[in-house]
Amino acid sequence: MLIRISFQLRTLFIGFMICQALMASAEDDKKLIYRLEIAEEITPGMARKASQAVNEAVTLKADFILISMNTYGGMLDAADSIRTRFLNSPIPIIVFIDNNAASAGALIAIACNRIYMRPGSSIGAATVVNQNAEALPDKYQSYMRAMMRATAEARGRNPRIAEAMVDPRSYIPNVNDSGKVLTFTPSEALKHGYCDGIADNWREVLAKEGITNYDVKIYDPTWVESIIGFLIHPGISGVLILVMLGGIYFEMQSPGIGIPLFAAILAAILYFAPLYLEGLAANWEILLFIIGMALILVEIFIIPGFGIAGIAGIICVVTGLSVSMLNNKGFDFSGISTNQILTSVSIVILSMGGSLIVFFTLGKGLMSTPAFNKLILKDSLPVGSSNVFMASGGDMIGQEALATTPLMPGGKILFNGEVISASSEFGYIEKGSQVVITRYDGIAPMVRLKKPDESTDQKS
Repeated sequence: MLIRISFQLRTLFIGFMICQALMASAEDDKKLIYRLEIAEEITPGMARKASQAVNEAVTLKADFILISMNTYGGMLDAADSIRTRFLNSPIPIIVFIDNNAASAGALIAIACNRIYMRPGSSIGAATVVNQNAEALPDKYQSYMRAMMRATAEARGRNPRIAEAMVDPRSYIPNVNDSGKVLTFTPSEALKHGYCDGIADNWREVLAKEGITNYDVKIYDPTWVESIIGFLIHPGISGVLILVMLGGIYFEMQSPGIGIPLFAAILAAILYFAPLYLEGLAANWEILLFIIGMALILVEIFIIPGFGIAGIAGIICVVTGLSVSMLNNKGFDFSGISTNQILTSVSIVILSMGGSLIVFFTLGKGLMSTPAFNKLILKDSLPVGSSNVFMASGGDMIGQEALATTPLMPGGKILFNGEVISASSEFGYIEKGSQVVITRYDGIAPMVRLKKPDESTDQKS
């Protein structure tokens, strides 16, 4: 009886150990799938997410990276960054095209190891266009054609087909003989080697790949990463440039450390900090911007008129802002395309041009509003606290004052024993000049340079 019980116990123990071994084996066979969604415009922010996703997948030792894609494309330089990161990934990447992989999206999809498409989806139409959807000159198309061919070759796909997605002149019998840019449906892509299977969802993709036992880790950026991705968007960069220039302009109109200058400094920090953290903006690029701003201020405050210092300052500012958007290595721009350079320079110049239009059309009206006037820190007493400002300022007109700062046009004057804000009516006025108050707009007096031997009421 004891022998029988002992035998049964040993049998149970052996069975338990076998079950444990089988469970351990099943755990060992479980695959880790790292999933990233590309369901937005391809921008530097998206490129940042893709790079972080690959890095995290490598850290977690994931077996596969699964991309769920639905995009009409976006910026070529951002797409090139994602393409390069995918091509160099040590982990196989599977893309599931859940509707669209157009333009830059097609380039990214071709860079993946395996391509699956949902019924009704499409891939192709990779011609480089401007913001009005007009094809850019052939030098841009040539660069895109080369990238598409190289990417297709790296993944063992027909490079001529990839080129036909960019160039309607590419003639491939029974593939692209219509004289139009090539776009594939799922069945067409499957037939010509640009799709490895058709599936309704990403889970079906994994099943078709023979992956049934898996865990999924979804890319989840922190709030800090989301903010950085938002700030490096080209549109936001343009707005920050506008705020930088606007803050400096309004501070010049009403000198004194106030809200406009603070806004300009904050905008500069928000512009450069994300680019610096991203590895795009280097120290020399930020220094070049600072030197440019210093030269412009020297030209304005110290050297009357506008000459070499001002021109050099503008060049330094534009260069610093533009180059900080590029992924160059120090002074090596060999890996940067002409299109990337023109894009960054265009963003900066258009933002500066837009700033000038806004300042000259809206600046005066904005500065005349009570709300704006309350935001400016003044070194003079408020209205009503002294005898400087009368009910309408009429008593000031025609009286003399002393310029205590340069007026270009905004500055400070000494009137009736007090320093107050004023603006030059006609160009630059040097510090220490005698001026005459010509009118008062309710906020600050307008002045002009006193003519020689002109007789006025002395109030300075």
